[in-house]
Amino acid sequence: MSVFEVEQGSSPVILAFPHTGTDVPADIREKLNDTGKILADTDWHIHRLYDGLLPGATTVRALFHRYVIDANRDPSGQSLYPGQNTTGLVPVTDFDGKPIWQDGQEPDETEVSRRQQQFHTPYHTALRAEIDRVKAIHGVAVLYDCHSIRSHIPFLFEGKLPDFNIGTNSGTTCDPRIERAVADVCENAIGFTSVLNGRFRGGWTTRHYANLPENIHAVQMELAQSTHLASEELPFAYDETVAAPLRAHLKDILQNIEKIAFDLAKGN
Repeated sequence: MSVFEVEQGSSPVILAFPHTGTDVPADIREKLNDTGKILADTDWHIHRLYDGLLPGATTVRALFHRYVIDANRDPSGQSLYPGQNTTGLVPVTDFDGKPIWQDGQEPDETEVSRRQQQFHTPYHTALRAEIDRVKAIHGVAVLYDCHSIRSHIPFLFEGKLPDFNIGTNSGTTCDPRIERAVADVCENAIGFTSVLNGRFRGGWTTRHYANLPENIHAVQMELAQSTHLASEELPFAYDETVAAPLRAHLKDILQNIEKIAFDLAKGN
């Protein structure tokens, strides 16, 4: 099975999709329990949501499911949010805290290491290559990490999640102008709610690749799935009518990021 897919573009902006994949090898799938086989924690249809919004953007998409191994987790296994409920490099529960593996079938350290080499490392090698390629062309690269999650998950957060959840790890992963441009669109999006560096402050991808002295910037966008799905339960269908207003705002965000990236390339 293919681990990832890349579409190279000419823009300084790179869109990463670590959690839209649904491929699970047969030997791994057979160890999942009925809860795990639902694959509920997929970032459903996010690559479709962003499709065509920024012509020229490079895209890097993991095709494997996060239950195989999570492409947005530190390969060392260190928690992104110490002291808070979360899931690990290879999750043992879903986002509701329910076990996803059959009894006695949770992957051991050897299996986690195997999956890291087969899936996690190749995806990030490809992502790093695209960041380096774009940086070499423009002198700047902006990584925009695309995510979504159900709007109500008590195991992870209280109440209803805002529609737009912007993560810059408290302003450390991108130029302030990029952070402000993203936040301004979200704050002014009528009918939508937003938060900057709330429950989701930017995952491992955002924190790992950001390097402001080298002019490499990163932002994570976590979207509530109520903004673009017909239902946040099976079959997790995409709703074009519901998604249309969101796509308009996302297009503004990406265009604004690209403009700032060109300014940064000029040293402005």
